[in-house]
Amino acid sequence: MHSAPAGEPAPGTPEPRPAAGPQEPVPVVLAGARGHGRWHRENLRRLVAAGRVRLAGVCELEPLTAEELDGFEGVEQSADLGSLLERTGARVTVVCTPIHTHTDLALTAARAGSHLLLEKPPAPSYAEFERMAKGVAAEGAACQIGFQSLGSHALDAIAELLADGAVGEMRGIGAAGAWVRGTDYYTRAPWAGRRTLDGRDVVDGVLTNPLAHAVVTALRIDGSDRADAISGIELEQYRANDIEADDTSSLRLRTARGTRVTVAVTLCAERPGEPYVVVHGVRGRITFWYKQDRVLLERDGREPEERVHARTDLLENLLAHLRDGTPLLVPPERTGAFMRIVEAVRTGPAPVPLPGDAWHTEPGGARRPDGAGPRRVVRGVDALVAASAGSLALFSELGAGWAHRPPGRPQPAATSRTTPPTTGDQGATP
Repeated sequence: MHSAPAGEPAPGTPEPRPAAGPQEPVPVVLAGARGHGRWHRENLRRLVAAGRVRLAGVCELEPLTAEELDGFEGVEQSADLGSLLERTGARVTVVCTPIHTHTDLALTAARAGSHLLLEKPPAPSYAEFERMAKGVAAEGAACQIGFQSLGSHALDAIAELLADGAVGEMRGIGAAGAWVRGTDYYTRAPWAGRRTLDGRDVVDGVLTNPLAHAVVTALRIDGSDRADAISGIELEQYRANDIEADDTSSLRLRTARGTRVTVAVTLCAERPGEPYVVVHGVRGRITFWYKQDRVLLERDGREPEERVHARTDLLENLLAHLRDGTPLLVPPERTGAFMRIVEAVRTGPAPVPLPGDAWHTEPGGARRPDGAGPRRVVRGVDALVAASAGSLALFSELGAGWAHRPPGRPQPAATSRTTPPTTGDQGATP
């Protein structure tokens, strides 16, 4: 059991500084335009076409090519974010850089008078998170953390279902994610799959980065996303790949509300599936596939009901906040509980290497769902991930031969349902 660190970023969101007029595109700088930054480039293209923003600058170590900047005009480029912001006067900065650079770049942007969309995880440690959140607030800058799933309108719909007692008293929340990542995923950048790099915390594991949305979405559904909302954390971290961080892990926490929440995730799936969060009630369950904004309501004695909801883009929400004070969907204080989990991962034991007979290497090309290079596959992990979300149990409590229960840990109480959702895995490649 890991105790959570004390302290929380200053509450409240600072008053936004005046932004460009309602008809004038807001100048934006993108820091980190490759890798996941490509997604932000496409989103910015959409908003440029709509007349909402103007891409004023790109901060990258290697300048983007004309092809990469297709659809944008007059974009300045520099590897120095401070000087780029000074030259462009950008009112918004999107930070999509390595995890261990987030705090310093966020503070650089805030000091330059630029508001922030900061990619997740916001920082590699709780201390860095506090330094970032307090420093940005002191500069009067608005900051949105890039957990895109928290823009889903499905969250309000789920809250209404729970308030109406649709599935009865809540028994717990389980989250599951089974993704495919090859060995090339860990060689793409020096920080990939690292716990530390050159003496600095990175904490790039499956729980804290690629499938962090599963964690933060479960916390938001329970209304337990602030730093004081976690009362206890149990972690089981493993790795099949030759990395420092975890690629296959299970987590169980108890919230201050008394809710039991589990998260089971892997990047070594037998086949890729859509990650989901399932709310267990005494009379049914609600399953939320958060990348698809899709909600399935299953109640005893009634036909299942499914609905796909809309989503608010987090950059558009930030622009609305600057324009008319619309509340931010993901200000730093609403990620405090997630950062306590990051801290538990950072300070906990290193992930346990899985024995050689627990995984095998699958070749790339046609044998891999995305046609890329070879990958390591943990045998039976897809079923384990689903069983964890269904029973609120850790891997060691589900009979995995490579997972070991710490002495004295009691068996978990079963929920009313242990089977995976009836319409869950669509086999989509993430």
